[in-house]
Amino acid sequence: MKTMNKIFCIFISLLAFSCTDMLDQRPQGVISDIDLNTPDKVEQLIIAAYSFCGQNHFNKQFGLPYEEGSVRGGEAYKGGSGTNDNAERNLWETFVYMQPTTSGDLDNLWWVHYVGVGRVHEALKRAKAFTEEEYPLKNRRMAELRFLRAHIYMYMKQCFKFFPYIDEDVPLTEYDKVSNNDLTDQELWAKLIDDMRFAVANLPEKQDEVGRPTQFAAKAYLAKLLIFAAYEQDDNNNVVNINREKMTEVAALCKDVIDNSGKSLFPDFAQNFLWEYENGQESIWAIQYTANNDDSPVGRVNSWLIYPVNSEYGCCGFLQPSTAMMNRYKTVNGVPDFDNFNMGETLDNKEAFAKTPMDPRLMHTACVPGMPWKYDPDFIMQTSWVRTPEVYGYSMSQKMIVLPDCPCFRKTNPFMGSGLNWDVLRLDEVMLWRAEALIQLGSNLDEALGLINKIRERAATSADRLIFADGSPTGKFDVQPYKPGENCPAWDQTFAWKALQWERSLEFSSEGKWFFDIVRWGIAAEYMNAYFSVEKQRRSYLKDATFKKNRDEYFPIPQQQINYVKGLYKQNTGW
Repeated sequence: MKTMNKIFCIFISLLAFSCTDMLDQRPQGVISDIDLNTPDKVEQLIIAAYSFCGQNHFNKQFGLPYEEGSVRGGEAYKGGSGTNDNAERNLWETFVYMQPTTSGDLDNLWWVHYVGVGRVHEALKRAKAFTEEEYPLKNRRMAELRFLRAHIYMYMKQCFKFFPYIDEDVPLTEYDKVSNNDLTDQELWAKLIDDMRFAVANLPEKQDEVGRPTQFAAKAYLAKLLIFAAYEQDDNNNVVNINREKMTEVAALCKDVIDNSGKSLFPDFAQNFLWEYENGQESIWAIQYTANNDDSPVGRVNSWLIYPVNSEYGCCGFLQPSTAMMNRYKTVNGVPDFDNFNMGETLDNKEAFAKTPMDPRLMHTACVPGMPWKYDPDFIMQTSWVRTPEVYGYSMSQKMIVLPDCPCFRKTNPFMGSGLNWDVLRLDEVMLWRAEALIQLGSNLDEALGLINKIRERAATSADRLIFADGSPTGKFDVQPYKPGENCPAWDQTFAWKALQWERSLEFSSEGKWFFDIVRWGIAAEYMNAYFSVEKQRRSYLKDATFKKNRDEYFPIPQQQINYVKGLYKQNTGW
């Protein structure tokens, strides 16, 4: 049973948060403020904070940055019924804005994450008021809450760079007095890092209930915060320094998690995206979803909008993998075709899969007509499943999709979703963070090679589910470890860095990470404009797309929020 996925309808006089995804239902009752001041009620408030981390209303989405991290990073097209369907997201994809600071969707995203922070603070300030004798779990629960706060603020940091840092000691009446300009970029990172250090110091190595972070989850998340903060930016979002002290700590934290957490890679990459394996050996911390819940007819489901438009599913065809992304899986001698991947025949159709050497991870990420859908050789994708092929082509995302006969699948008319968890932290990413830190430090490049090759070796053994009904493979699979001097150049720092960047792209494609990677590496403008120069020849709706350096690395601060604080917030660079 997913204990942490239980939704408690808690209504408090100060915040009155709803327990529905729609966020606009009227409360069915109110609990007085003083009645919440018991350890049992604090426990329920903490569950409410966890629950909100799974909020997934389509334009008030919480912490699932598919469009923010994948569509804006060229890994996927927006999809849907055309550019006017969720039109603001089309502006995000093309970076061609009209009145961008008045975006309603950005205002929603800003607002919904502060609702999540509010839930954390409501529980945190009450937990702090108890002694450990009164509330023996006090420090552990405070650590969980500060872990969640850092997780929520991490989204704000990646998307907006600057935001008002509000903690549990700021009275509600003072929220509009806190500026997003009070702290520097690095000072703001330090706040998130301090929260996660507290979590590391106070969380146990194991938790009895899934969904609660462990000490190793906190160490992994601390490594994530540090590796982002290590790429120090100037006021114009340019990376001007790579902090070696932070990178050294990243390497040490990741080694601890790799060696001591008890986690290991699944033998098959597919297992990371199958409901029956969730919370498994590779998952370090995941947002818990469920299709069964005593308090809700459909539980807490995810990924409403990315399913095909067929009778088995129904809606809505978003997050369609881009041709450029699919081409990145081409291989030559078992390694990426670094220089020519985006030339010649495109790797976005059944015929190309049969004759083009490729990394099998593409088949775990995307599907096209004529191919088995989500590892079922008898369930073949049809052209009719695609909503607007004349705009976005025929590719469809698969990682966060489940088969319609999965017990975890639910239709919530007109949408649908599943109880498949979202892994925020996995061991494969921790391994690649350590490799990245070692490469940037210029130390132990051989170990970095070994870590990257372990990921590639797992990819090579991840084709057993990728078969047609007759048992034949669905693609011409050829992925091999890097063998310096044989299938790749010498493993020096320059080539190792290129290989690391590509490996992150291949391993996490369409998981909402790539755009944030290229921003932290300081290559977003160069990468995106090179992508647009080719991709606009394939997709006419991208004809005006362009990335403006020193602006588009971050969203603008929503004007509605600036108005709310009477101009206190400073608008982001370039806006």
